[in-house]
Amino acid sequence: MANFDAIAEAMPVLLMGATVTLRLTAASAVLGLMGGSLLGIGRLSRYGPVRWAARAYIEFFRGTPLIVQLFMVYFGIPALAQSSDFNFRLSPWSAAILALSLNSAAYIAEIIRAGIQSIEMGQQEASESLGLSETQAMQYVIFPQALRRMIPPLGNEFIIMLKDTSIVSVIGFQEMFMQGKLIVARTYQVFEIYLTVALMYLVMTLVFSYGLSRIEVWLNPTAAKSKQLEPVA
Repeated sequence: MANFDAIAEAMPVLLMGATVTLRLTAASAVLGLMGGSLLGIGRLSRYGPVRWAARAYIEFFRGTPLIVQLFMVYFGIPALAQSSDFNFRLSPWSAAILALSLNSAAYIAEIIRAGIQSIEMGQQEASESLGLSETQAMQYVIFPQALRRMIPPLGNEFIIMLKDTSIVSVIGFQEMFMQGKLIVARTYQVFEIYLTVALMYLVMTLVFSYGLSRIEVWLNPTAAKSKQLEPVA
């Protein structure tokens, strides 16, 4: 029988943890988007060293576990600094944001690269025939179309990041999952608390998914309207 009293008592703490989780996700998403945009452009660069450096970064962070990257940032960087007689230490908050941002940037870079390359070459040629420079064509013609195609995979990446914030509990960062673990250790209400945590993650992802769908409609209202008008088989 579920202990609803334990859930009710835990809710204020879990809600506080959810707030921290959302702040962590938002900060990491912004930094990851900035880094991923630069890496995505680097992947399309005409200069070989820039292109290969961006690819090496992407392959490393996509090919290694996030928890290993988190340990490298939180434990590895201070250890490397101390070996050089430099006293340096990252707080759990800084390490969590840095690790999540570095990891997310690699995935976002590939989303941006694929989105830009999905636009037909004829668009670039037509822009040049109208007298637009390569930069202007990218800014006014290519990227606005590519952005519409990037929104769904970018949204999926941010949802994954929201769930991945639970990993940072291993370094003692007190986000929602860590708060749940502390409550379980105190109350021994394992199923009730972890189920509540899972449902809270679910609610946040559903709200984010709904917001994402509204953004898609806003960016491409014509396609959304035509989809609504399709006859039902």
